[in-house]
Amino acid sequence: MAAPEYPMPRTGPLDPPPDLYELQREAPVCRVKLWDGSEPWLVTRHEDVRTVLTDPRLSVQTDRPGFPRFSAGAPSSMGGRPTFISLDPPEHDVIRKMLAGSFTPRRMELLRPDLDRIADGLLDGMVAHGPPIDLVPEYALPLPSLVICRLLGVPYEDHERFQGWSRAFVDTTRQFESIADAGRRMTNYLDELVSIKEQTPGDDLLSRLLEEQVRPGALDKDSLVDIARLMLTAGHETTANAIALGVVTLLRHPLQLGELRDDPSLVRGAVEELLRYLTINHLGRRRVAIGDLVVGDQDIHAGDGVIAAADIANRDESIFTNPDAFDVHRDARQHVAFGFGIHQCLGQHLARLELEVALQTLFRRLPALALAVPFEELTFKHDKIVYGVDALPVRW
Repeated sequence: MAAPEYPMPRTGPLDPPPDLYELQREAPVCRVKLWDGSEPWLVTRHEDVRTVLTDPRLSVQTDRPGFPRFSAGAPSSMGGRPTFISLDPPEHDVIRKMLAGSFTPRRMELLRPDLDRIADGLLDGMVAHGPPIDLVPEYALPLPSLVICRLLGVPYEDHERFQGWSRAFVDTTRQFESIADAGRRMTNYLDELVSIKEQTPGDDLLSRLLEEQVRPGALDKDSLVDIARLMLTAGHETTANAIALGVVTLLRHPLQLGELRDDPSLVRGAVEELLRYLTINHLGRRRVAIGDLVVGDQDIHAGDGVIAAADIANRDESIFTNPDAFDVHRDARQHVAFGFGIHQCLGQHLARLELEVALQTLFRRLPALALAVPFEELTFKHDKIVYGVDALPVRW
């Protein structure tokens, strides 16, 4: 059988492509063809995806031969240097350990009052403006952008610049030089910012890392800039899309939305279900084999690319009953929306908190919120590494 092309087209904007369901049933580990003609393995079952994401014989290093790149334009790393999520142990583990203490559930919960104020402030502005309004630039995007800026110590007034650079990184239609140029610009911007903090530290994560890691020699300045670039990008791009798609999904399920309004205790479980149901990292978590292994019943050899398809793994009926139904009462905690294993998303607790606050505050303040255009007129980010909705006109 000829390898099918990947990624595959969706027929519904909130569900994975139908062909992925068929592969999960009939050929759960199979070759697929990418944009460059390469044929990595696509892994679609939940159990096998977890295996791929935890096996040390599979590398995250994007510059290794055989690594399945997202597009022709994607550099091996933004700004010319790999970030720690593109490093294997032990280098990955050293940097992650430096950062993990700043992103624990307890530390993130301390941000809730500030998040509440940010959400209410943005909604105050929306109410003052009046409907209709595009929820993406007025709420879904600025909320996580403001949070990550305050956390890192990045001036929010520069948000249009770094949001533009971030959009380039996740766009599979961009040419190489366009993405590489965005990476260089963001790197130069953050290098200047870190230099300022060396002279005038603040109460923020970059200043603390300078004091606790760079000054003692455990981390060099260039590596700190790389960390800042990754966190600034991932800290707003992913959550902004998840918030907007979450709003769309809840508006499509008005009875469950009503339950959430009436019972705030359901919100945490609803966030887990949204993460499972939507899986915004919809182009798979990518690896390359550095040793021979078996996934499912398929032999995979050193040098083979592997794509762990988290979106369809989160619809695996062997794990989730009636997986295509959105259900805020479901225990969805086994999802792999944040990955799995040692490379699981460092900022997952912050993302959960942002989604909780963003959705709960929005529907509490604007209980009559509704789409201002027919659902069929919404356009979605099929050609982006992070899935989302382009614009979300709403009224209330």
